[in-house]
Amino acid sequence: MVARKYRVGIDVGGTNTDCAILDLFEDHPRGQSVVAWSKARTTANVTDGIAAALGGVLQKSQLDPSSISFISIGTTHFINAVVEADSRKLARVAVIRLGAPYTAQCPPFLDWPESLKKIIYGHYALLDGGLQIDGQEIRPIRPEQLIEECNVIKSLGITNIVMVGIFSSIAAEGTQEEYARKIMLDHLGEGYNIICSGHVGNVGLLERENAAILNAAILPFARKTVKAYRRVLKQLGVSCPLFLTQLDGTLIEASKAAEVPVKTFANGPTNSMRGASFLSESDTSNTRGNESVIVVDVGGTTTDVGVLLPSGFPRKAAAFSEVGGIRTNFSMPDVYSIGLGGGSRVRFTEGNKVTIGPDSVGNAIESEAIVFGGSVLTATDIAVLAGLAPDIGNADLVQGKLSEEKISLAIAELTRMLESVIDKMKIHAGDVTVLLVGGGSIIVPPRLKGVKEVVRIPHFGVGNAVGAAIGRVSGEVDKVEIMAGRSYDGVLEDCKEEARARAVASGAKEGTVSIAEVYTNQLPYVSNQATRIIVKAVGDLDTEVIVDRAADVLEDAGEDGEDEQFERQPYAQAQTGNPDTARPVIIEKYRPEVTNKGEWILNETDLAWISEGCAILGCGGGGAPYPAFLMVRQLLREGHRVRLVDESYFENDEDVVVPVGFMGSPSVSSERIPSGVEIPTASRLLLKYAGVEKVGAVISDEIGGKNGIEPIALASSKHFDCPLLDGDLMGRAYPRMNQVIPCVYSDNGLVPAAGADGVGNCVIIPSTISSPMVETLFRSICTDLGSAIGVAMAPFTIRSFREWGLSRSVSMAWRIGRAVAECRERRDMDKIDEAILKVQKGKCLFKGKIVDVRREVRGGFTWGTLLCSNPNTLTIAPLLLSEQETVPSTSSGKIRIEYNENIRIVIPFQNENLQAILHTRLASSTRTGIRSLIKEVTKTICTVPDLIAVLDSQSGSAIGTQDYRYGLRVTVIAMAGNPKWTTERGLEVGGPRAFGINVAYQPIAPFEEVRSVIEEYRPTVSL
Repeated sequence: MVARKYRVGIDVGGTNTDCAILDLFEDHPRGQSVVAWSKARTTANVTDGIAAALGGVLQKSQLDPSSISFISIGTTHFINAVVEADSRKLARVAVIRLGAPYTAQCPPFLDWPESLKKIIYGHYALLDGGLQIDGQEIRPIRPEQLIEECNVIKSLGITNIVMVGIFSSIAAEGTQEEYARKIMLDHLGEGYNIICSGHVGNVGLLERENAAILNAAILPFARKTVKAYRRVLKQLGVSCPLFLTQLDGTLIEASKAAEVPVKTFANGPTNSMRGASFLSESDTSNTRGNESVIVVDVGGTTTDVGVLLPSGFPRKAAAFSEVGGIRTNFSMPDVYSIGLGGGSRVRFTEGNKVTIGPDSVGNAIESEAIVFGGSVLTATDIAVLAGLAPDIGNADLVQGKLSEEKISLAIAELTRMLESVIDKMKIHAGDVTVLLVGGGSIIVPPRLKGVKEVVRIPHFGVGNAVGAAIGRVSGEVDKVEIMAGRSYDGVLEDCKEEARARAVASGAKEGTVSIAEVYTNQLPYVSNQATRIIVKAVGDLDTEVIVDRAADVLEDAGEDGEDEQFERQPYAQAQTGNPDTARPVIIEKYRPEVTNKGEWILNETDLAWISEGCAILGCGGGGAPYPAFLMVRQLLREGHRVRLVDESYFENDEDVVVPVGFMGSPSVSSERIPSGVEIPTASRLLLKYAGVEKVGAVISDEIGGKNGIEPIALASSKHFDCPLLDGDLMGRAYPRMNQVIPCVYSDNGLVPAAGADGVGNCVIIPSTISSPMVETLFRSICTDLGSAIGVAMAPFTIRSFREWGLSRSVSMAWRIGRAVAECRERRDMDKIDEAILKVQKGKCLFKGKIVDVRREVRGGFTWGTLLCSNPNTLTIAPLLLSEQETVPSTSSGKIRIEYNENIRIVIPFQNENLQAILHTRLASSTRTGIRSLIKEVTKTICTVPDLIAVLDSQSGSAIGTQDYRYGLRVTVIAMAGNPKWTTERGLEVGGPRAFGINVAYQPIAPFEEVRSVIEEYRPTVSL
């Protein structure tokens, strides 16, 4: 019997299919582990390209096919279809949301590129259903509604459907999505695919829905592609297990991958980075040492760029990732893809302007490109003309086709595209090393701005295939556990054991499995401490055990290949650009529109910057502003007007101001997106009760988070058509309703107050014995109504606001957002803290990565004794040396942030970050010197009312407490709180002791009043 010792990796790209055989059992340099490799053109039916590549590598190696332990395939086919907006490979999708009337103002596809929306959007319906955060139904499913939609979907000829229920991802199996799916399948019959969003993504309705839509759109093509993969193995007589690589570099059985193809979307870039790491270790000319490097993987259709850490693994993406311009919440590698490859079409327009891609001749390059005898001008032709690839094709065929001027223009554009995407991946402006992989990398010029060295690693042309061959196996547990009366550590350890067991069951070798990721999140305002726990375990593939799974290769591998392809469908060429996207703003020249009357007319740029700033001022709370941003942006696009003013605008001191906002859990706002009627309903109820006939202005109760954006809709011409006042009642976000500035100046400054949910429940509280009682009553109501309600609080006059109000809050948010945008424009994210702290004084407290998140689970905390009673904690550690980016220094060329394994920063939080505690472990040797004793020192370095914001180090955006998760690289900053909060009464309401923090407040920095945007940009009146 032949020993199965070899592993085969295959990468199916848009142009080439690469294959490599590895022998990892012999003790030799990694570059020599590649026994043989082969490249073949990716063919229209996929099968022929795989057969040619695998057959070629078997012929070169002269290995017996029975010696292959497994084959793993990585492919860019699925993500290419999205990037190119290829209608031949993307099916139309119908979306059924369960949760009416919630989410009504934020329908599917609202933030999609128009090119993809036109291809994929088929139908949308918002129906009854959905769950509250505690698992209770918002409304029961109505089967007759689903059957009615089945009839519509049938009439439209759509066969791919996505079922999206509010909070479906936290529920156990057998919930509303599955129930609704069964009803529709029973009525529709065979031939329909219904994807439940809870099987695809996690909490975050828009992002999970987007991922599920992409999964449904690509599903038919994915199934046919996997079937084709199996067929070729059968034809070549290879009988071994078949895997596909996932976006995190781990392996998934082919049958499972065919049902969730989105999980393989970024596997090509991940494999290229893993392969680059593996192969570059044998390259003696590579002297990058401990630096992070940029990996540029150029195929025939796309270029994928990522960051390879010295540890050999890709840098993780931010909390949210975009795929083809579509926002998802996958924990993806930090990869940016553009439509540039060796087969990209090159066009010249009037005025000698040039465009390259995003469409490509792809796998037809050897017949279509001029250098191969075709008639289509491609990036490869340009590379040959420019002398970058003299050995490719027949150079004589392309000579004289273009003038020197056009060649220079094309090379300049190609260079610009590469330099731009490389710069996007940096967090500092210094030069970096670039590792090239992929057959299309021949088009890359040897010198690029911002790049100190371009390195082609050994076997660079098959780096993806090598990365696929070294993939590992994972097991994941994602469940909700009831923690009341149970040990957190005990439950977590049980989940870890289950994840390890699942990894072993998937083919991981016992003894190699380790826990790669742990995420815990207690569901807010749930009395039984229901906690969502996600644990991921990863191990090496057990090549001896998986041999028994060879039958997987033969399953469903029939001979009929005609139904495998989409190429007979008409091709809709990808559009260049998104009509929904405005022209890029030159930040230093941008001026907001302010009228002579002092009215700031809001536009989309202003809104985007305000939204960014509100998220940072939210101090982790206030709810994610993104859904609210989309809804207000849509109002602007529909022609509705929004006016912002400051207090100087009002001539009558008695003009009435109405403070409004949302009360509830941040976890709810990312799922149960408002219906749009909550705040207007509560406001009208309150005004009617209070006898107010005319509203002078609307103001946000808190500028932090979504509550800095939601009141804009109420002030718009769609609703009250009155000004929005440049100010708020907190200057930040706080977790309790009574922590607003009126409660500092009055014992009962909140009532009368009204609240409403999105399904018709309304309540008004005329009076209470105290402001804290308002919080108590509304909190109980809020919990019963799903932990999120719109609230309108006691109106007040402009006279009162001038006395105690917090002015210029919107201006501050706008300026913070602009500072973030400037850092992004300069690709200088390493200085994001400095930019923000120029707007408001403060300090950068820490830079590192999240290593632990505890939510409402008491006990088991190992890093010191907390100085407050709050059990929600975020722990951040310094980056390991292998994870750090180098930053430029004028003296020594490079410096590195000092790593100290004995320090942590712990941030207790409720909805908002409350305190920053520095923990330091000090080692002291015993007299014998045999062992060390650990002494732990804790020091509070910042508390409320100062603002503590946790930023994503790669994007500069704020991370909400609901999105804290292991592995995110973060920058923690603190900003000075408004002095109205630092008075004796202010500290009593919103200072440390209001949260049980037993330390004295010490200001982080002096507060500095920001300049009003209206004041700065208001036209000067000539006398």
